[in-house]
Parts: sequence; C-alpha cells; structure tokens
Amino acid sequence: MNQPIELSLEQQFSLRSFESQVEHMSREQAQHFLVQLYEQMMLKETMYRHFLKHQWGIETGSQT
Repeated sequence: MNQPIELSLEQQFSLRSFESQVEHMSREQAQHFLVQLYEQMMLKETMYRHFLKHQWGIETGSQT
C-alpha cells in the first residue's frame, strides 16, 4: 500500500477531455455542474456504504 495510486491512461485521457469541456463553461454552468457533481459523489458514497454493510452482513434499520 506504499505505492501511490495513479490513473490509468484511459482515465488520464478522460480527465483531459473533461478539462477542455470545463474550460468552455460559463461561471453559472460551472457552479451548477459542481453542485450536481457533489450530489453524485454523496450518492456514490451512500451506495458504497449500503453495499458494504450488506456484503458484511451488518445492515441495520438506520440510514447512516
């Protein structure tokens, strides 16, 4: 686990493509996009938490 995690070549290409798309956004578009991205990140975290609890058999009735 001492090795730094790096992006694959495909991910690096995708990042550069995304970078060029963002450069052409207006301020309002960028702000709206960031809010949507943050929401998606939170949903992803919630799904991972749910899947891990299910996989580990530690699901409870609460939504934490």
